[in-house]
Amino acid sequence: FFGFFSLSSMKRRCTLFRPCIDIYAGKVSQIVGGTLTGLEGDLKTNFQDAEKDSSWFAELYKRDGLTGGHVIMLGPNPDNKSAALRALGAYPNGLQVGGGITPDNARVFLEAGASHVIVTSFLFSGDKFDMDKLSGMRDTVGKDKLVVDLSCRRKESGWFVATNRWQTVTSFAITEANLASLENHCAEFLIHAADVEGLCKGIDGELVKLLGSCVTIPTTYAGGARSLEDLQLVDGLSEGKVDLTIGSALDIFGGTGVRYEQCVAYNREAAAGRRCDVAPETH
Repeated sequence: FFGFFSLSSMKRRCTLFRPCIDIYAGKVSQIVGGTLTGLEGDLKTNFQDAEKDSSWFAELYKRDGLTGGHVIMLGPNPDNKSAALRALGAYPNGLQVGGGITPDNARVFLEAGASHVIVTSFLFSGDKFDMDKLSGMRDTVGKDKLVVDLSCRRKESGWFVATNRWQTVTSFAITEANLASLENHCAEFLIHAADVEGLCKGIDGELVKLLGSCVTIPTTYAGGARSLEDLQLVDGLSEGKVDLTIGSALDIFGGTGVRYEQCVAYNREAAAGRRCDVAPETH
C-alpha cells in the first residue's frame, strides 16, 4: 500500500472502491448512520434485503476480486453474528468484520474467515481512548489483523470519534498526532463520517483531505458517497491515500447513484494504471 508511488511505473497509488455488508436484524441493510440510537422508532433504513443473504454479497465480491471490504454488525442481535459468519465463510480472508468486537470474541471471527477485525467502542473507557485496551487487542489478534475504526462526528473544533452506535461523541479528535499514535498498533483505519452516512448527499471532503494529509497506513472512508465521481474526488483530495466505501447509492443496495459494475470496472482500471497517472514531483 505504501509507498504511494511505484518506482517501476512512476504512478501514484489510486483510491479504490471498497465494498461493504452492513447487517441489521440479521439482514443486509443500509441505514442513515445518525439514526442508529437503539430505539426502533428512530432508525431510518434506506435498504434491507429480505431475499439475498449476506453470503450472496460476499460471493459477489469474491467473484469480482474486491478486497478490503467490511462486514459491520449493527447492534447486538444474535442474528447479526450468524449473518456475518456466513459472509466470512463465503469469502475467506476477503472481508473484515466489526461491530461489538472484543479480545474475547475476536478469534472466533478470524477463525471463521475474517481477514481483519475492526474495533471502536471497546477501545474507549468512557469518552477517553484507552491505549492499554488497544495494546491488549493488538496482542490478542496481531497488528496485521487489526483495523481501528475512528468513525466520527463533526464539531465546531474538528472531528471527534463517536462510539455506542455513533451516539456518544468522545474527546478523541481526528488529528495528525492522534492518528500517528495509533498507526504502530494496527494495520488499517476505517472512518465513517457519521453525520453524512447513508444520506447520499456527498462526502465530507474536508475530512477526506485531512486524512490524506496524515495517514501512512491503509485507510478507508465511508459516508455520503453518491456517484462514481466520488471515487475520483476522494482520490484527488487524498492523493490516492484513502479508499472509499459506497453503500446506499449502489444499485445492489437499492440505490440509483452508482452501478456496482462501474465500481468493479473502476478498480480494474486503477489496477491497470489507467486511473491515476500523476507522476511524483521531481526536485
